[in-house]
This record gives sequence, C-alpha cells and structure tokens, in this order.
Amino acid sequence: MRIDLHSHSSASDGTEPPAEVMRRARERGLDVVALTDHDTTAGHTEAAVALPDGLTLVPGMELSCRREGRSIHLLAYLFDPRNAELQAECVRLRQAREERARLTVEKLAALGVGITWEQVAALAAGGPVGRPHIARAMAAAGAVATPEQAFTREWLAPGGRAYVTRYALDPVRAVHLVRQAGGVPVLAHPKADKRGYTIPDAWIAELAEAGLFGVEADHMDHDRKARDHLRSLARDLGLAVTGSSDDHGAATGHRLGCETTSPEVYERLLAQAAGATPITA
Repeated sequence: MRIDLHSHSSASDGTEPPAEVMRRARERGLDVVALTDHDTTAGHTEAAVALPDGLTLVPGMELSCRREGRSIHLLAYLFDPRNAELQAECVRLRQAREERARLTVEKLAALGVGITWEQVAALAAGGPVGRPHIARAMAAAGAVATPEQAFTREWLAPGGRAYVTRYALDPVRAVHLVRQAGGVPVLAHPKADKRGYTIPDAWIAELAEAGLFGVEADHMDHDRKARDHLRSLARDLGLAVTGSSDDHGAATGHRLGCETTSPEVYERLLAQAAGATPITA
C-alpha cells in the first residue's frame, strides 16, 4: 500500500479542487490519501464524492498552533467533525486567518507592493485566504520572482516587514481537542528549519505526554539528519513515524506520494481513531 497522510486542496491553500486532488492521488499510484486542509473540513464532501476506484480517503485537517512566537502545525485525522468545541476553534482560526491576510495586504500596499484584497481573495477561490495566496499575488505583481521568495524576513516570514501574527491554538490544547473529538494527532514537519517550524524536543515530549500519536519525519523539508533525529526521538517517546508529501498542487510541484507512511503505522492510526472512519469509493 502507498499511503500519503498530508495534502491540501483549494479548500485552503492548495491550488486545485478536492476532486482533482483525489484524481491525481490515484494517478500517482496512491492507495490512501488524507485531505488535511488548514483549519477546515470544507473539502471532504467533494473529495468523497469524487473518489476513484481503489483510493481510500482519510478525512483530516491541519490545525494552526503557536507557542512562544513559533508556528506549529498539528495534523488531525478521523475526528468527529461535529464536535462543538473543535468546530468553534476552527471558526475562530479561520476568522483570524482572514483578518491577518487583510492586514498583510494593507502592509504590503504601504510598502509599495501593488496587490489588492480582491486579487488575493480570487486566488483563494472562496476558501480561507492564507499567506500562500498573498505570495502568489506578489509573484504575479512582480514583487518577488516566485511565491517562495515571499516567505523571507524581507516580506512574510516572522519578523518580516509585512508579517502579521494571528490567533492560534496552544499545541497541547490542540492535541486534547483532537483526542476529545475521537481523532488522532500527528505533529507536522517539526524540524523544517527553513520554514521556521523547528519545534524543540522538550515540546514534542510534552505533546507526547498529552496524547500525540506521531511525528511526520519523512517530509520534503527534512534532511537526513532531521529524519534520523526524529526517528530516534519517536522511539524514545513511543511515538509513531509518518511520511507525507504536504502537497499543495502546483504551488509545491504536484508532489503527491513523494513521501509515504508505512501500512503498519496506518493500521495503528486506524486502531486509535474513534471519531470517523476512512472513506472508499
């Protein structure tokens, strides 16, 4: 089995609709794919309806967290989407995301970057507006050569001239919320230095104590040293190790399936899920 537990669609900051993500997943030879848009489950229904034969969908989400100024992303799988407390937090997170995006566009305008809120919102295609949409608009306007170049201290990275902070969950509370909703939490790309997502080992140990299931070690933003370190840490803490593409469509080079999770870890994840079940065609 080929299993990719981290992908995004236009329901958040991916470039393609959920149905197209499912089509590409099967085309790339995947047997299981998780749709994990940021702070929303809006793409799950479309993805489920469009599932091709032979592909299993794991409903998921990527929750926005922060501690001491560090951005932390928590993947949540197979939770009950009707859980009232988790739903309320997701609404608050999406509202905060849009407020930050509007303030960021205003800051960029003051810096002479010729983009408008209408242009950025159009790129989001009705989904929550995030920094990747702003970066794409900046590239289209010629302010940066590529969207990736917007995520520097000159522009959108923490401490950058147009950076705006926003509300996010404490990661321990996020783990508790996911577990209370019957879901299974995994820490996304915890040692992605170049993206500013380096999470101290002590924090990962604290999350393990709170109920974290695993760490996403096999990720494009982790070099061999980071992967080996996370595997060793996972063994010490009794955590599972996952691998995922973190595909965002064209924005990340259509990389579904470039990293995968073992069937054994997938079966362990399913055994802990109590809020929802995978969906097959």
